[in-house]
Amino acid sequence: MQWLSEKILVLMGWEIVGQRPDEPKLVMVGYPHTSNWDLFLLLALASHFDLKVRFLAKAALFRGPLGYFMRRWGGVPVDRSGAHSLVDAAVAAFSTHDELILVIAPEGTRSKSSRWKSGFWRIAEAAEVPVVMAFIDGRTKRIGLSAVAKSGGDLDAWMRVAAEFYADKNGLRSANRGPVAL
Repeated sequence: MQWLSEKILVLMGWEIVGQRPDEPKLVMVGYPHTSNWDLFLLLALASHFDLKVRFLAKAALFRGPLGYFMRRWGGVPVDRSGAHSLVDAAVAAFSTHDELILVIAPEGTRSKSSRWKSGFWRIAEAAEVPVVMAFIDGRTKRIGLSAVAKSGGDLDAWMRVAAEFYADKNGLRSANRGPVAL
């Protein structure tokens, strides 16, 4: 699959940047999340780097035939109707798995949002795992990963680094890109 995903991305004109993280456990921030196609590009990127990722998605996507594929691709259904201790459940998952790469779209939606949700940070901090930033930029047709960074306990400093990293990355539908802000 690694060879196939790379060939498909290259044939579609995408350039893959970054390198495979060595850490067996980490939170991967997926931003900007602006299109339904983001999932397929993320899965191709993960396959390219030979990463088995898990990702959070709204529970409605797991109904019917699509549910089979969502689970097969690494999806974890999330009930977004209220607070359900998602951070606690994710932290517990990190403590019970030897390897876990959890992808989180901090915007929580494909539509333009005014701010990020902080769950990705709370999970990384509580689980004591590093964070890597994944991106898609439809304008330059680049997709990739940042270097892995420890959260360091300073959310404001990390958000400044993230804002700088993502400043020139627009997603597939740049009109849906929100700011890098909590």
